[in-house]
Amino acid sequence: MNLHITKSKNAESFYIAKSYAKSGGGTSSKIIRKLGTLEQLLPEHGPTRDDVLAWAKNEVKLETEKYKKEKEAKTIMIPFRADRQLDYGVQKFYRGGYLFPQSVYYGMQMHKLCRKLKAKYKFRYDINAILSDLVYARILEPASKRSSYKTAMEFLEKPSYAIHDVYRALDVLGTECDFIQSEVYKNSCFLGKRNDKILYYDCTNYYFEMEQESGSIKYGKSKEHRPNPIIQMGLFMDGDGIPLSFSLFPGNTNEQKSLKPLEEKILRDFGCQKFIYCSDAGLASESIRTYNHMGERAFIVTQSIKRLAKEDREWALSRTGFKRVSDDKPVDITVLDEDDTGLYYKDIPYTPKKLHQRLIVTYSPKYARYQKSIREKQVERAEKMLASGNTKKTRKNPNDPARFIGSVSVTNDGEIAKEHKYLDVEKISSEAQYDGLYAVCTDLLDDDVNGILKVSEGRWQIEECFRIMKTDFSARPVYLQDENRIKAHFLICFLALLLYRMIEKRLDYRYTCDEILHTLKTMNFAEVEEQGFMPLYKREKITDALHDACGFRTDYQFITKSSMKTIQKKSKGRE
Repeated sequence: MNLHITKSKNAESFYIAKSYAKSGGGTSSKIIRKLGTLEQLLPEHGPTRDDVLAWAKNEVKLETEKYKKEKEAKTIMIPFRADRQLDYGVQKFYRGGYLFPQSVYYGMQMHKLCRKLKAKYKFRYDINAILSDLVYARILEPASKRSSYKTAMEFLEKPSYAIHDVYRALDVLGTECDFIQSEVYKNSCFLGKRNDKILYYDCTNYYFEMEQESGSIKYGKSKEHRPNPIIQMGLFMDGDGIPLSFSLFPGNTNEQKSLKPLEEKILRDFGCQKFIYCSDAGLASESIRTYNHMGERAFIVTQSIKRLAKEDREWALSRTGFKRVSDDKPVDITVLDEDDTGLYYKDIPYTPKKLHQRLIVTYSPKYARYQKSIREKQVERAEKMLASGNTKKTRKNPNDPARFIGSVSVTNDGEIAKEHKYLDVEKISSEAQYDGLYAVCTDLLDDDVNGILKVSEGRWQIEECFRIMKTDFSARPVYLQDENRIKAHFLICFLALLLYRMIEKRLDYRYTCDEILHTLKTMNFAEVEEQGFMPLYKREKITDALHDACGFRTDYQFITKSSMKTIQKKSKGRE
């Protein structure tokens, strides 16, 4: 390697070049790396040209040493025979994507937690291997426990247990579900401080492939409008979108009753005493607000404008008194530009019962335009229904276009007449007055509005948590019936979500869920003649980011067996 300097009329440029022999005789050189122009390099490596020159020569030295090391690296020659068939029953394909969630799993000291369980129950099987494999398989190839065992057989580190051990372990995992959650929370702090000053809470439900109720599996209102019995889940999430704890409760139970037992567990077992509770209006009853006004806790919850008392509702719907959130300046929202994207608010003291609160109403022109466009399409569908005569309501939900179709069956004199269907203009106008408006209630009476609204906006992440569990990790439908095994199933899904979210955070939220999961699923290897492994995936920026975040690399052209064992140790934090 040598330093190559070129001068032009306007600049002096520095390069690292490498000389090589030409096939026809003589020598030439090629540019390995451009260091920059003198003008670019002086601010950082100056102040004089001699200083820049000294720095450039040192870079050449470093590049030369790097080249020599690469040249001295072992070149592996593996002979293949075109006339030799594959051996029977020899595995060639291996999954390696599990190594990345494994680095988080061991970073949270999960193996030590499993040692405590083993010491308590005195079983012989390796519960750490079972739990970790079930969690990794849930991320890479979500399926039944038997199928997950088959998936784990394709990992670089094969299971050391039998399938019957998996079912025995499920009973223990279900029994110790609460203990595992509290230990996982404490151990997750080894990977960095948790943002537990803001806790989001929401509920969802999961359906079962069965027709009879059993235990907590009850008929209730399914979020997916299915006729199957369901079980419900309450989930707490921290301010970074990382799950904190969950609980299960019967499918026919009011979800508001689920909060207090889980929150008491967090206060008692997790040591979280000071936080802001944030939820939607369905989990923000007066009793829930009062409960979260106690101690060092506070709340920020969504408030339905339609359910406000008449006087407060009229104030909320009034287009006067708004201020811009960014600078607190008064704004007349009735004269905003059509393409305005700002956010505006007004607030008043609010005491519907005994608890002193603050009601904040926001207005977003962008959100108003969105709601208006959706409603206009629904009105068009209602008009088509009237024209065709098909005006029967098809679904009982607030987005059914048939809600804009009114009917009258009496004359002006009160006599019975044939039913007449019409487009309910008053209903359309009534809904339009809510366009762009959104309300929250809080007991933080003196805090900055911008900060309060930012906390409330973070609720979308808990909806994403549920979507990932249901869709990407296939948490439903559930085929189990035993209560402990049902708990174990959701514990595995919860831990898979936790590991995934931790990886997402390590990647600075630069990649989508689909991108991360797709990459992990494709990071596979082929064993080559029992000598080592060859990666089968495409190196991209996201694979580089995963390797950098987890502290090891698998993107070499060939990895010897000893090197792969070293990689496996690094993924477990064992250098």
